[in-house]
Amino acid sequence: MWNRDSAPKPEPAKADAASASSLPPERRVVAWVGKSVIFRGDLISSEDMTIDGRVEGTIDVRDHHLTIGPNGNIAADVSASSMTVFGKVLGSVVSKDKVDIRVGASVEGGVQCRTLAIQEGAYFCGKVTMGEGQRPAQPAKPELVVATGI
Repeated sequence: MWNRDSAPKPEPAKADAASASSLPPERRVVAWVGKSVIFRGDLISSEDMTIDGRVEGTIDVRDHHLTIGPNGNIAADVSASSMTVFGKVLGSVVSKDKVDIRVGASVEGGVQCRTLAIQEGAYFCGKVTMGEGQRPAQPAKPELVVATGI
């Protein structure tokens, strides 16, 4: 008769460093916010990012490229190294390099960048500040005008 105690017991699986290092790399190329996502708050990324959903608050992709997809609906102040817009942006945009507003896109707010490209068929309403040393956008202060009679 067979004795359970004398049967060989299988060894527990051991996790070794070789098997852990052979994991496949991440398949995505950039961070992505899908079109069904609604995000409220401060969104910070240390890699390129594509947003195709709704974001309200602030977006900081300061040293990387940001793409606002055709379904993207942004109500935020945005900071990115460079930016391409296919969707809608309402808020200030600060870019170290280039802002590219494509056909069908809509941007309403101040834009600070080194280079601005607006395709025919895109909508833009706001103030543009271009040059090497950008500062954060500040509201214009009204000047005091004194009228004197002649």
